[in-house]
Amino acid sequence: MEVFGYIASVLIGVSLGLIGGGGSILTVPVLVYLFGLDAFLATEYSLFIVGISSMVGSVSYFKKGLVNFKTALVFGIPSIISIFLTRNYILPLIPDKVVTVSDFVVTKDILLLLIFAGLMILASYKMIQKNTECAVESLNLHKNNTLLAAGEGSVVGVLTGLVGAGGGFMIIPALVNLLKTPMKVAIGTSLVIISLNSLIGFFSSMNHVEIDWKLLATISSIAIVGIIIGSKLSKKIDGKKLKPAFGWFILLMGIYIIIKEIFL
Repeated sequence: MEVFGYIASVLIGVSLGLIGGGGSILTVPVLVYLFGLDAFLATEYSLFIVGISSMVGSVSYFKKGLVNFKTALVFGIPSIISIFLTRNYILPLIPDKVVTVSDFVVTKDILLLLIFAGLMILASYKMIQKNTECAVESLNLHKNNTLLAAGEGSVVGVLTGLVGAGGGFMIIPALVNLLKTPMKVAIGTSLVIISLNSLIGFFSSMNHVEIDWKLLATISSIAIVGIIIGSKLSKKIDGKKLKPAFGWFILLMGIYIIIKEIFL
């Protein structure tokens, strides 16, 4: 199973490099079902893997001047605060046994995986959707758009803190639609936000768990190799055409997690 896990780690990186996101949503299922980690530890590891991978992915955008640091701060600061509060204060409050329905016990791990599956289904919907992005020039920038973006940053922070996913599928539309950010700049800025969110979230809560640094470094290195491969492929393959197919795969994975955790 670990061999499949390492292969999947490459694919996580390839998808990040090829379509600019989505790969991080696979990290937790890979860690839980292929490497045998419990859900809470998997969310912690995922923060590091997603953070390092996104940081590497953002370098090429930074070199091309496609990162808006002012926008990253508007969106990123509320996210970072939310992640810190979620990882250190909200998650520890969730009991090991959340609720019992007849003979079925919803544990903390099952709850986290069900929340994650819901997030996967939402992400898949965004990927499968036909291209409905608004033309940036035609948008009217309202005074409260910055506040809305900061608010969405807080929501993304809570979700990242809970399940260890980057949330790029929520960040990019917010940057484009609320802050009038051009799409390529939105992708580069999103990668910076995700890397900051994830790494700060990881290091702020790593004292709560025992980290297997060898495993973490191995998976992260493989994912980074995948990003480099994906970035090379993106020059020859149109990532947008692959996005819906990847969305359907994410949808099936989300449904599988729900069925497995509730019925199997």
